[in-house]
Amino acid sequence: MTSNSNKVLAAITGVHGYVPETILSNAELEKMVDTTDEWITSRTGIKERRILNEPGKAFSDMGVEAVKGLLEKTNTRAEDIEMLICATITSDMVFPDAANTILDKIGAKNAYGYDLRAACSGFLFALNTGARLIESGAYKKIVVVGGDQMSSIIDYTDRATCVIFGDGCGAVLLEPNSDGFGVMDAVLKSDGSGRQYLHMKAGGSSKPSSIETVMAREHFVYQEGQAVFKMAVKGMVSAIHEIFDRNNIDISKIKWLVPHQANKRIITSVGETLGIPVERVMINIERYGNTTSGTLPLCLWDYESQLRKDDYIVLTAFGGGFTWGAILLKWAYDGK
Repeated sequence: MTSNSNKVLAAITGVHGYVPETILSNAELEKMVDTTDEWITSRTGIKERRILNEPGKAFSDMGVEAVKGLLEKTNTRAEDIEMLICATITSDMVFPDAANTILDKIGAKNAYGYDLRAACSGFLFALNTGARLIESGAYKKIVVVGGDQMSSIIDYTDRATCVIFGDGCGAVLLEPNSDGFGVMDAVLKSDGSGRQYLHMKAGGSSKPSSIETVMAREHFVYQEGQAVFKMAVKGMVSAIHEIFDRNNIDISKIKWLVPHQANKRIITSVGETLGIPVERVMINIERYGNTTSGTLPLCLWDYESQLRKDDYIVLTAFGGGFTWGAILLKWAYDGK
């Protein structure tokens, strides 16, 4: 593997997450659509998901909680943050960006920010963007947020999608490191021809919002599950193989695989195909469902106490559009 000991890398120096208090269980979904706990569990691995349903609350409020917790854990002042990149497809409004709203709410007066939209791969893309900016020497403290309020764009009469998604958000702090810890490499891909399989039909410039689009229920997630399943496994596995080959690293050196939590069958398929034992695969889909851009930072948050300095970690995701990729990083601190 190429040595990065003399190169400035962007290290994750803290991680924090937030999920809403309201739990939507499989038993409750049984009362809403034609489904059963057994059907949902066997096909997705999900037992419950969190829903943000407090009056007046929106995605940015989850982002604020995640970032506040992150700043407290890392003893970082809001005014010391220079930049915030927010990966989400469910901003409070079409504009302004959720990143700017979060910065305002936490009092980060010296930072600027923007949203990055890559569906479920959003956190990967945002993390790589933040890492490259840290490496450039232009910034010392960048916060990367990933999350979504999927309940705001889910049709709870569609059993194919409503059982899968939940709400949640995570955030990490990136800082420069010259000791070989941090983001080592990234393989990121996109294929726009996949948009036919996973998208929202209306609300964009090709089909603006109207009474007709609302009545036709075209402002919700549309997904063709089988096509997405096949491409997700293929895409994540190929990206990981590429990043291993490029860095001359053996799979046996990887302490943790952090896969996007889209479906437990996808997660296990990726791990098995790569030959990574299940005990080294981060899985929390049974409690949160698919929080899209939130799944990777929420996994790191849940497993933080098990992470150790020097651990090699691979993050991978696949999202609508299609977008996918993998990031190789060396963990910078012992989890508490």
